[in-house]
Amino acid sequence: MSDVLSRWNFLPASAAANEILPCCGSRAWAEKIVASRPLPTEATLLAASDEIWRSLPESDRLEAFRSHPRIGESIGEASAPKEASARSVAWSRQEQRGVDHGGEAVRLALAEANREYERRFHRIFIVCATGKPPEEILKIAQRRLSNDERTELQEAAEQQRQITQIRLRKWLHG
Repeated sequence: MSDVLSRWNFLPASAAANEILPCCGSRAWAEKIVASRPLPTEATLLAASDEIWRSLPESDRLEAFRSHPRIGESIGEASAPKEASARSVAWSRQEQRGVDHGGEAVRLALAEANREYERRFHRIFIVCATGKPPEEILKIAQRRLSNDERTELQEAAEQQRQITQIRLRKWLHG
C-alpha cells in the first residue's frame, strides 16, 4: 500500500474528503470514495473511483466540471473557477501546458470553440488534455460541438473520469 493511501485511509472523513476532492471536483464523489475506505491498493482506489463516478447524477458531474478552468485560458488565481482548490489549479496548469505551445491562430480558434461550446451546452468544454497538442484538442472540441446534449454529457463525463484517474495517480505518487 502506498504511504499516501495508508495515511488517507485513517483520516477523519471530512479531512479525507477534502484531501481527495481536487482529484475530481465533485463533493458527492469525494464523500462516497471516503465511505468506501479502506482502499488497500491503487487498483482498488481507481476501480472504486470509476464505479462511484459512473453512479453519480448529472448535478454531481456538473459540479466536477465547474472545478476546471477553460481549456487554453491562462490559469491564475483570478481566472480559476471558485470551486477549484489550489491543488486542482496546479494540476490543470500541468495538464494544459501543451496548449501554450500552439500558435496564435490555434489559441484563438480554441477560445472561439470554448465560447460556442458554452453557448450550446451551458457548461465549459471538458477534455482530458494530458499529452494532447493544441491542434488535437481543437479538433476534439469542434467534433464534439456536433453532439446532441445526451451524447455530449456522456463524452464529457468520460473525459472527467480520465482526468480523475490521472489526478488520483498524481496524488498517490506526489
